[in-house]
Amino acid sequence: MSSKNSDFAALLTRASDAETSADPSSVMTLLADTDGPGGGFTTYRSTFAEGAIGAPAHFHTKATELFFVISGSLRVLVGEEVVVLNGGDFLAVPPHTPHAFAAAPGCTADVLFVFTPGMGRFDYLRLLGSVMRGETDPKKIAESSERYDNHYVDSPVWRDALAAS
Repeated sequence: MSSKNSDFAALLTRASDAETSADPSSVMTLLADTDGPGGGFTTYRSTFAEGAIGAPAHFHTKATELFFVISGSLRVLVGEEVVVLNGGDFLAVPPHTPHAFAAAPGCTADVLFVFTPGMGRFDYLRLLGSVMRGETDPKKIAESSERYDNHYVDSPVWRDALAAS
């Protein structure tokens, strides 16, 4: 594609060319990871099996994380509230807001995620898949928190929501 604006050239990722990272409960399709002068973005699609836990409670200091549920239902912690997003629902989580997500009880979920600004998060997503498959020590995730702007926190609200299902 040859279209261009002031921040970056148009980017096309064909489904057949997209990298995937699978673990026992989800498949991530890595779509775009840019960090140009306009801030860039990271975009990926995750399909979650029934009962899949997507991410524990965490926040980002620089990025806004966008969620668009393509189909199914996703349970999400936003601050101190747990909400369920259904197919067609959109959520934007600003920096410094604790959040977590999992497939809603009894449901699968297909979700498009976008981070802006981008910062080379594909390596982090690959690391997550490797940890979930038991190939990498989970300590590597904690060690990477500053590099990938993922800061994990304890959330009694989220723990209670998961325990109730």
